[in-house]
Amino acid sequence: MHVYCWWFSHRVRPIAPQEQKTGTAIMEATREQFGILEDGTAIEMVTLKNRAGITAKVITLGAALQSLLLPDRDGLFADVVLGHDTPLEYMSGSCFFGGSIGRYANRIAGGTFMLDGKRYQLPVNDDPNCLHGGNGFDKRVWAIKSMSDGPPASVVLHYRSVDGDQGFPGNLDITATYSLDDQGRLAIEYEAATDAPTIVSLTNHSYFNLAGADADRSALESLLTLDADYFTPVDETLIPTGEIRRVEDTPFDFRAGVRPAARVRDAGCEQLRIARGYDQNMVLSGEAGTLRRAARLEDPQSGRVVELSTTAPGMQFYSGNFLDGTIVGKGGTLYRQGDGIAFEPQLFPDSPNQPDFPSARLDPGSIYRNRIVYDFFTADAVPSVQ
Repeated sequence: MHVYCWWFSHRVRPIAPQEQKTGTAIMEATREQFGILEDGTAIEMVTLKNRAGITAKVITLGAALQSLLLPDRDGLFADVVLGHDTPLEYMSGSCFFGGSIGRYANRIAGGTFMLDGKRYQLPVNDDPNCLHGGNGFDKRVWAIKSMSDGPPASVVLHYRSVDGDQGFPGNLDITATYSLDDQGRLAIEYEAATDAPTIVSLTNHSYFNLAGADADRSALESLLTLDADYFTPVDETLIPTGEIRRVEDTPFDFRAGVRPAARVRDAGCEQLRIARGYDQNMVLSGEAGTLRRAARLEDPQSGRVVELSTTAPGMQFYSGNFLDGTIVGKGGTLYRQGDGIAFEPQLFPDSPNQPDFPSARLDPGSIYRNRIVYDFFTADAVPSVQ
């Protein structure tokens, strides 16, 4: 089957299963120890592998995607997500590499919100705001609830956030399900239920560089398409102003496939100056709650392609602005600005304080869901670069 991208004409193809020497193909989920925290808590790693050799490694610390091995057009594999080699580095780090983010992804103005007439105060960890739930779920140890060899190969992780955790009301039970199938599709599904009214917005915070996480090529040189006609501008503290602005005639128009590197240094754009690059919420096209494409990223040299789909109404597009060359990643690599691009499907930032934004409220008896799907391909030819 040939798949054609609407914004350029070269062919892309699914990553086909590879038969083993025995004539059988392997799809599996395996479990091993990843390391130990300072208090002696063991952190486990679950490896999901499909018959094409695509391999995703998920750790119980933060229910994080620690590694993702993808082939290029010549069949050579590389790890394409940023991260760390040890649990201690994840615990001390501040970049949220691959983590499951909550209770509330992104920023809440002043670290405070009103719910049913009561004001709740959250940690102010990104002065003057609360970012990613304070001491959030990416720093918590999740429990492996189940595993399956598939198809698809999968793991379900669970975490309970108790009433008052980081100031949020209600006991919240969360599951993160990772599944990898033979069509080259990695899915992450978050579900949450509460016993009292609360607010919830969960996402995954993986940084992608399809050239390879240790490559000398910036992820900003990749071709990027974003399926968004609007974005939400921010103020000087990166809180949305409430405006929903069209992307036409702005550096935020990625609907036709553009290299972010060609726009990220546009000094005439106030939004890029405020965020030191891209760090804004894109208002995704299509109906929230339905799975539809949000982004497409391609590295022309390797031919690796990922298409991201989600049920969320928005997606934070982040160009790794605070990767400053001092952060030690996997294999001793120093991560610099642009070494990874993060796509964070979620509710809009500061929705609890902005009544015109999609509601973040979750009541007892209801289930919060956010489904994120990554489809991986390889491109047969190198497209023209804008």
